[in-house]
Amino acid sequence: MGDEQVRATLEVEKWLPLQRGYIEYDGSLTTPPCTENVTWVVMTNPITASREQIDSFAAAFPHNNRPTMPLHSRHVIRSAP
Repeated sequence: MGDEQVRATLEVEKWLPLQRGYIEYDGSLTTPPCTENVTWVVMTNPITASREQIDSFAAAFPHNNRPTMPLHSRHVIRSAP
């Protein structure tokens, strides 16, 4: 992508589901070697994206994938609904 910079204002509130329960766990970034430590927060109520939005995202980030990783001894925490 290069050194391109974009300025934008996002209203994140509009992107989140009304019910904001989540699951939290320690993991790694989404690209191999998958060793960098990060905390993942995953909403339990999904939002949707159109095929056009998904295709646009895939075009902008063509290497956005990772293999499935085992849980090992990590803890998964679920928030109260």
